[in-house]
Amino acid sequence: MIIGISGGTGSGKTTVANRILESVSQSEVVFLQQDSYYRNLDEMPLDYRQQINFDHPEAIDNELLCEHVRALKGGAAVELPLYDFKTNARRRETLRVEPKPIIIIEGILIFNDPRLLEEMDIKVFVDTPDDIRFIRRLRRDVAERGRTVESVIEQYLATVRPMHMQFVEPSKRYADVIIPEGGHNLVSIGLISGRIRERLSDEHRRSAAETATSAARVEY
Repeated sequence: MIIGISGGTGSGKTTVANRILESVSQSEVVFLQQDSYYRNLDEMPLDYRQQINFDHPEAIDNELLCEHVRALKGGAAVELPLYDFKTNARRRETLRVEPKPIIIIEGILIFNDPRLLEEMDIKVFVDTPDDIRFIRRLRRDVAERGRTVESVIEQYLATVRPMHMQFVEPSKRYADVIIPEGGHNLVSIGLISGRIRERLSDEHRRSAAETATSAARVEY
């Protein structure tokens, strides 16, 4: 099962994903964040990197993300890129990720690529008011990404808000489930988590049946 979780910056996508992960065994879930798949800009001078519109779909290496999703779906491990938001470049090291029964993909632009949409079994859009989202982004970028308040506001007005209106908000129409108020909507999260547990239970029963059948054939 492949689950896509989208929504605007600061909407609570990661919180929703983490709450879902808390409700199931993390040993059975792969969590892919689209933020890890920003295009590598290490050959570009730092001053130029900071001028890139990171909220446009072209800023994302969706080719690699799609390749990894399909590989995991096919039972192969992948090398997940690690992105450094302070330098706007990928790190040299990668993270090896093994295939698991459930894949959660999270990101603001994941519903803008038809190839990703085609792979998703459940599409979730986290819908949170603009002012709340901006405050959350401001706090995060200053505390975690070494940004100044002025630079965060400038980027929000120049690219984040226009790209949200052009790409993110319209992608809501592809969602199967819309969650208002992000991670605080425990009812919606509970319904999604229940569907995942049901799918895992089906997989376990199927695996047990296949094992029993194989054992019977060997004994015969």
